[in-house]
Parts: sequence; structure tokens; C-alpha cells
Amino acid sequence: MSDANLKNALEIMTSRIGEQTSQSEWFEITQGRINDFAEVTMDHQWIHVDVERANQGPFGVPIAHGHLTLSIMGHLPRAAAAADEAVRIEGQKLGINYGFDKVRFPSPVPAGSRIRTTSTLKRVEIKGSMIETMNEVVVEVEGQIKPVCVAESLGRMVF
Repeated sequence: MSDANLKNALEIMTSRIGEQTSQSEWFEITQGRINDFAEVTMDHQWIHVDVERANQGPFGVPIAHGHLTLSIMGHLPRAAAAADEAVRIEGQKLGINYGFDKVRFPSPVPAGSRIRTTSTLKRVEIKGSMIETMNEVVVEVEGQIKPVCVAESLGRMVF
């Protein structure tokens, strides 16, 4: 991509700072998914996988691992953005995950609940031949006011 095209792409993205860039559909966090995540990560803490004990525990139900929420968070906005042609910029080959800043889990995700993400563009800058974006991503549980995850998600647009 030429410098002029990169600057044009930067202008387009900069004009979107402060905008909600995506909101996903609701996605159910099943006990089965929690159990599968426990197997993959070897994190079998009882608050996640022992349903009977978790029902008597501090949350009254089994809860999802925070890192499960963080992992799924990457899929949900992509699914929403796939239908949004406005986020595509001419010449962009792909977008890649660059990491996270300030990840917090203010509230648990109960097994059987549904979550969704809302992303808001907060920062854009050129990094070599790429554009780096920072989106504030908020994950919420349906019917619950307090978010379950708030993170600054860093991405790079490859041209």
C-alpha cells in the first residue's frame, strides 16, 4: 500500500473514533462449553465444573472462566463485523489480533447465560505499513447491568 493510501485509510478510521464499531448477537455460554474450556486449559476449579458444589458456592451457579470470556470475545465482534461493509477499507488484506490492555472481569458469567460484546473505537495510529486500532470492548450478560468483561483490544489492519 502506498503512503497516500495508508494516510487515506488512517483518515477514514480516525473519523470513526468514538463510534460503536460492532455489537454482536447474543451467545449462550453453556456448561458444556465451560467444561470443554476447562479440559483444554487444565483449569478445573470447582466454581467452573462442579455443578453441585458451585450451586452451593458464592455465585449460586457454576461460572465461566474469565479467560473463556476473553477468548470468545474475539469471535463475537468478527461475526457482527462480517456483515458490516463500512468497516472494510480498500486495500486491506486482513485484520489481526495484537493483544489487550486493561482487561477486567467486574462480574461473573453464570453457566447458561447469554453474552454479547459491544466495541467502540478509541484510538488509531500508523505502525509501519499497518494501522493499529484500540477498541474498548464491553461484554455483558443478558438482563444484567454490570458488565462481565471490559478490555482494550488492540488490532492491526494489514494492507
